[in-house]
Amino acid sequence: MTRLLLCAIVCLLTVSLACAQVNQQAIDDVAAGKLKEAKASWWGFDPVDATACLQAAINSKVPKLTVDNVGKPWIVTPIKLVANQEITFEQGVEVLAKADEFKGSTDSLFSASLAENISLIGYGATLRMRRSDYDDATRYTHAEWRMVLKLLSCTNIKVYGLTLAESGGDGIYLGTAQRGVTNKNIHIKDVICDKNYRQGISVITAEDLLIENTIMRDTAGTAPMAGIDFEPNNPEERIANCVMRNCLAENNNSWGYVAYLPPLRATSAPVGLRLENCKAVGNKAGAFGFVTNGTEAGAVPGQVELINCEFTGNGGAAFSIGSNPPPPMGCRITVQGGLFADNAVDKPVQSPIMFATRQGADQDVGGVTFTDVVVRDPVARNPMIFVDMASGLNVSGVTGNLLLEKDGQRQNVALTKELLAQWMPVVVLKKIPRLTLIGKSFAPLQAPAAGQKIALPPWRLRKEGAACVWAKQGEEVTVTVNSGQIGKYATNPISVVVKSPSGQEVTKVQAPFGQESPVSFTAPETGLYTLLSDAGGNYAVYTSSTHPLNLCSLGEAIHIIGSTGTLYLHVPAGTSSFGLRVHGEGMGEGIKATLMNAAGEVVESKDNIARMDMLTVELAQPSPGETWSLKLERPSAMAMEDYYLDPVGLPPLLAPAQECLLKPAQ
Repeated sequence: MTRLLLCAIVCLLTVSLACAQVNQQAIDDVAAGKLKEAKASWWGFDPVDATACLQAAINSKVPKLTVDNVGKPWIVTPIKLVANQEITFEQGVEVLAKADEFKGSTDSLFSASLAENISLIGYGATLRMRRSDYDDATRYTHAEWRMVLKLLSCTNIKVYGLTLAESGGDGIYLGTAQRGVTNKNIHIKDVICDKNYRQGISVITAEDLLIENTIMRDTAGTAPMAGIDFEPNNPEERIANCVMRNCLAENNNSWGYVAYLPPLRATSAPVGLRLENCKAVGNKAGAFGFVTNGTEAGAVPGQVELINCEFTGNGGAAFSIGSNPPPPMGCRITVQGGLFADNAVDKPVQSPIMFATRQGADQDVGGVTFTDVVVRDPVARNPMIFVDMASGLNVSGVTGNLLLEKDGQRQNVALTKELLAQWMPVVVLKKIPRLTLIGKSFAPLQAPAAGQKIALPPWRLRKEGAACVWAKQGEEVTVTVNSGQIGKYATNPISVVVKSPSGQEVTKVQAPFGQESPVSFTAPETGLYTLLSDAGGNYAVYTSSTHPLNLCSLGEAIHIIGSTGTLYLHVPAGTSSFGLRVHGEGMGEGIKATLMNAAGEVVESKDNIARMDMLTVELAQPSPGETWSLKLERPSAMAMEDYYLDPVGLPPLLAPAQECLLKPAQ
């Protein structure tokens, strides 16, 4: 017998013995109810795939189960938890996701649905997945829902002492199995969420949630990439009596703590969120962000408290409030004690404290009381900034005091209305009405060349975009569309829906991602056809067209990412005033915009446009009908990624080439 064959036989015997170590008598006693405590290894252990062993032990429904340290990882495929069970993982135990498994987009290491009374206790134990594997597009379909621990509409859950690492989604996910059924009475303590792909913890819906002494660190992979994210999906979901105590969010690729609540409404259950003695250190986007829906129908009421929290060395603002109206309409926010130190030091256009309004908001933002909050900032700037993305709104209901620290000296500053107005002046843009395309007729400014395609510069329309194509009845129209990836968003096919001038759907195309694809149709009538693209989190780009194509605003701003160049606009005869609303993505991303008249003269130019702004034109004489241009360039002092364009006072059409210009039909 050769030595190699002998070694193979020995290995096979070792595996067989490991798998065969089943304590049948103990298993029978558990089934008979004689034993209330058990060890998982009674059901055997397979070092190659221990799924059947561990799942059988859990399915026994023994009240107390110990996953014992057998000297090797428990390698498993997805495991389902059962109700009324306490599972203790011995120190040193590692439960490891099996390689080349978890192919389903929602496959999670441990999950429970509509279950109650589950305890997972594992001081010194680790539940680990294989984050880098799931990010390999050659092996896995992209997804962001492969969680370490997924709890759906569960009650009375305890998670103590475990490290939850390297998921393909979140370390812990609190979601729903049944719409309207929240997670209730959840206690997470002494847990580490390490190197997860989407979030350390995601809270979609929870009531009576307590998270203590928990670390959420090094989240990176796909947005939002926060330490913890409170983010309901529907108005009936809840963020109620959620408390975090002595927690740390560290080195996450976005925010440390974020609550994104626009899906909640005025009729939703009031928000209850409290952070006590929590820290955020070195998070890329910022420390604490809180966003609601700044409209009368959409603003959710409630109470948010930050008590003695320390937010230091984060890449963005320490404290950011978006579109939360002052109470009683919005949440009452209290910030008591604590330290905001050395945040956004590499972004001088930001400030340690930021207020912002979202597009579509119609209510002021604010409702915050600060009490003895220390703000230490080495950058010469105001401690607060206001970013108005809605235009004409204000910061209101902000009271209390700050302790401003510089060069070791502290100054107690009362937050009076006069001081806030000085720090955060309101920018009121001229009210110019937005015109509509509905019921309007257009014609090409110049007759298009028959049988020739127009090459189009690459204007990248982010997420959901709109373009318009003019064609005569009976003409064959072909527009080519392509797409590109942003970050780690899934590269699914993009859809393009074509609607006729009378609003009827003409065709719908599913274009393979990243491939130039034709969108073709025969025009059933003469006029302006609308192309509605949906690229998910990515972008669509039109590369050529047989007919004049324009980017268009259909009641919302045109959302562009990473594109520069010149767009053209026709100023119709009789126009006396118009404007181009322009803004970047808050304070992190901006754009430079230059507007030129028909003679090529610069009328207005603005750099580093991050918040809502407008290039405004007041003509001494009504326009005779002429072509203007808008040059878009990278800003000089900030990043450029997402930005928005919104023409007002003239047809909301921006032509990527002069031969695409349209004018109102006579």
